Amino acid sequence: MELRNLKTFHVVAEELNLTKAAAILSYTQPTITLQIQVLEREIGHALFNRVGKKTFLTSAGKQLKHHTDKLFAVMEELENTVRRLNHPQGILNIAAPEYYWTHHLSLFIGSFLRLHPGVNMQLISSDSKETIRLICENQADVGVIAGGCSNSVLEVVPLDKERMVLVAASESLESSSREQLFVNYPFITYKDSGIFGEEVKYCLSQIDYTPKSIIESESEELIRRAVLHKTGIGLISESFIKEDLENGDMIPLYYSDHDIQTSLIFLKQRVSEVTLQSFCQQLQQSWNSRSPS
Repeated sequence: MELRNLKTFHVVAEELNLTKAAAILSYTQPTITLQIQVLEREIGHALFNRVGKKTFLTSAGKQLKHHTDKLFAVMEELENTVRRLNHPQGILNIAAPEYYWTHHLSLFIGSFLRLHPGVNMQLISSDSKETIRLICENQADVGVIAGGCSNSVLEVVPLDKERMVLVAASESLESSSREQLFVNYPFITYKDSGIFGEEVKYCLSQIDYTPKSIIESESEELIRRAVLHKTGIGLISESFIKEDLENGDMIPLYYSDHDIQTSLIFLKQRVSEVTLQSFCQQLQQSWNSRSPS
């Protein structure tokens, strides 16, 4: 039995009217009649009786309709499933250092979820090295890291570059010279065992600065606030404190000559997954639009 003929029977059995069935199927009435006749010959039983101007199902027709109801319900469910496969859905585990959550990702995920309500997210705060491990072990689906990555199983997409700047509150200079700031103030730094930590070491070596005391924070916003409150001097990404520098609330003490690359990573073998593709493409667009000019 051809599926096309069964579909024709199903619509006629639902409508019990050839004119309506023809309009629904975009067939001529003779075509519908021919398909029903083919089906009746295959089954060996009449499927419809006509009494006056009304059409009725025979006993065989009722039994066949019972099965075609189930058949086309399953077909509809299958078609819906296939359609959903072409749209982002399911759970997406995202790993990134806290800095990126504060600076970019927290601003992006809300707009992504509004566009794709079928997606649920789990957010993981981890340093860059841990993020790489989570992606490689399939404990996270996509990650953002500081620096590049040479792991052959990972797709690495450059997003941006960050320049680090050592800053102090402008008010600090009212009572201290620049030299005194280095001597008397604690050094406030971002706590990260990955490339941020390496960048801190590099910057300190470049200016031959050995802090007497160090304050570590997992939040760049906390570093920013501590600097503004004259708690110490801090090493922060330039884009994060752009307004503070422009407003004169902070003064730069040293600009690093190293740029930190920001990269998006995921497993190469998962590159064709619709949800992952959509997230990565939209994150790239969002990141680029927020990059400082």
